[in-house]
Amino acid sequence: MNTAESAALAMALKERGWEVADTAEAAELVLINTCSVRATAEQRVFGRLALYAAEKKKRPAGFTLVVAGCMASRLGETLKEKAPAVDYVMGTDARSIFPLILEAVEKGAASGASVACSEKPAFSFSAFHAEAGCVRSFVPIMRGCDNFCAYCIVPYVRGREISRDPASILAEIRLLAERGVREITLLGQNVNSYLWEDDVKRQKIDFPALLEMVADEMEKTDGKIRWARFLSSHPKDLSSKAIQVMAGRRVYCRHLHLCVQHGSNATLAAMNRTYTRERYLELVAELREAMPGISLSTDLLIGFPGETEENVEETLALMEQVKFLYSYMYHYNPREGTAAYALPDRIPDTIKQKRLAKVIALQKQHTVELLAARIGAEATVLIEGVSRKSKAELICRTERDEMVVAPGDSALIGEFAEVTLSLLRGNTFRAKEARTLIR
Repeated sequence: MNTAESAALAMALKERGWEVADTAEAAELVLINTCSVRATAEQRVFGRLALYAAEKKKRPAGFTLVVAGCMASRLGETLKEKAPAVDYVMGTDARSIFPLILEAVEKGAASGASVACSEKPAFSFSAFHAEAGCVRSFVPIMRGCDNFCAYCIVPYVRGREISRDPASILAEIRLLAERGVREITLLGQNVNSYLWEDDVKRQKIDFPALLEMVADEMEKTDGKIRWARFLSSHPKDLSSKAIQVMAGRRVYCRHLHLCVQHGSNATLAAMNRTYTRERYLELVAELREAMPGISLSTDLLIGFPGETEENVEETLALMEQVKFLYSYMYHYNPREGTAAYALPDRIPDTIKQKRLAKVIALQKQHTVELLAARIGAEATVLIEGVSRKSKAELICRTERDEMVVAPGDSALIGEFAEVTLSLLRGNTFRAKEARTLIR
């Protein structure tokens, strides 16, 4: 989400005539778009702000520092007290005042005067979110979350769920096709709870209906946009209808990120996840029956207050049963303002780290097993870019979200090709060639 929103902010800057600086030292304006999901993310922001504060001391009249995003929403103007070098704080609901901030910066640069931006408008979606030159793009379709999981700060910094007008979504897809984008990812904090209510036509468009509309629009691009994905999915909202649309419309990639967070019903209940491990496993079975060969990834949160060794073993058992291609694994950190912050029976850091180490080790084992079983397989890939290690090699991705390196020229970026997954180095496949280009 931050990547998409950062791209929209960059577009707003360019439309006003701003250009990207080669370095922060050469910039007149630095904008940091922040995340508050984990405490470590905020700690990194404060470290970055300290660096820019030092730069600002060197040229106080020609350096403006703006902090945007979730951390800005959470801390508000108190952020300036913690980091006095910050000039403007712009929360997730306040992006529409960005032009006012830029106007203030421009006037300040010209006259030496500062202009305050005190307006507090409501959230609105940007019209375009693509990064320049990218063949893959995010398309936000909703924002916010109504779930209030006990550990999560998102509902407090992103607000309640708001769905985007489907006409605007389809218009962005058409624009992306014109700009050379080949793959899109529909994006939201809880993407499959999307619901647009059209008061004029007196109809409701839910997530499965939107998936159908998106597939129809992609087909109108004559293959310019060939693949689609969506994230992030909450198990309670992933319906059988959505699964059937995904299975029936071949534009949707055979990969899904489905956050489980834990394998213990007791812990899931304490987290307020509102589903059981049994329901999650039913969804996995339904997905694999509808789309044989689909790969799955997930999030795993270890060390939640009250968690026992038995609960961790239940999580390991669920991992053994599902066998995720990869997982985002982390241990619980208290977030002030969430329901879990005041819970008793916190797990000591040393125990959390030991438990997390078990989970990481098992996931590494599963990743190696699943990838090794694919050696020799044929796969369609999207050629995304040039390898950082060699200009003679291309970085590609399969629809199962597997990374592949193949020899080739940068002129092939943005093309689809067929490869043989010849060997595995780390978690990346090697292919001898990219052949039979699909245009």
